[in-house]
Amino acid sequence: MHIVIMGCGRVGSSLAMSLEHLDHAVAIIDQNPEAFRRLPANYAGDTVSGIGFDRDTLLAAGIERAGGFAAVSSGDNSNIIAARVARETFGVENVVARIYDPRRAAVYQRLGIPTVATVKWAADNIIRRLLPGGYEALYRDPSGQVTLAEMHLDPGWIGQRVSRLEQASGARVMFLSRFGDGMVPTVSTVLQEGDLVHIAAESDRLAAVADVVGSAPEEG
Repeated sequence: MHIVIMGCGRVGSSLAMSLEHLDHAVAIIDQNPEAFRRLPANYAGDTVSGIGFDRDTLLAAGIERAGGFAAVSSGDNSNIIAARVARETFGVENVVARIYDPRRAAVYQRLGIPTVATVKWAADNIIRRLLPGGYEALYRDPSGQVTLAEMHLDPGWIGQRVSRLEQASGARVMFLSRFGDGMVPTVSTVLQEGDLVHIAAESDRLAAVADVVGSAPEEG
């Protein structure tokens, strides 16, 4: 897939390289040509100097054949304008905008522009690690009946098999975050210190499941 990125800061340059590693073609736009120095020497995509919501700039970046567009510059207004142009003018199917103001992010989300509210996302992640316990809902299916949530383990579960945790909680462990990497567990996977478990459960049982995960397992 060809993907256009607006903004070659730390997020944009990292995103560009990650997409290239996934075998996608990338073009990255920035008003400041000096910003492209953040890209490593092995970057194989295109760089385009210009304003990310300017028609000619977008055309030079290959927006007409793009399957995705990410607006990740440092300006909320520029990001949302560029995202709307990509979707409404060029019909790009997958569009996302980075937004610093969480109030704006909520508004644009309701308007159908997917957003990542970076400040709230960072704050939520820090809080979850400072104050482990409970759960953070990450995804709900369209019916609202099933939720994927991140949960913290009670230390008593360390050394226990994932299958025992599933049996005790009545929920499914979809994947683990271990040392910053994701992994899909098997029935023989043993839980380790620092693991974050991502569990799918019925939405009305989330609190009960979190209580099991956040409490030491019963003896026997």
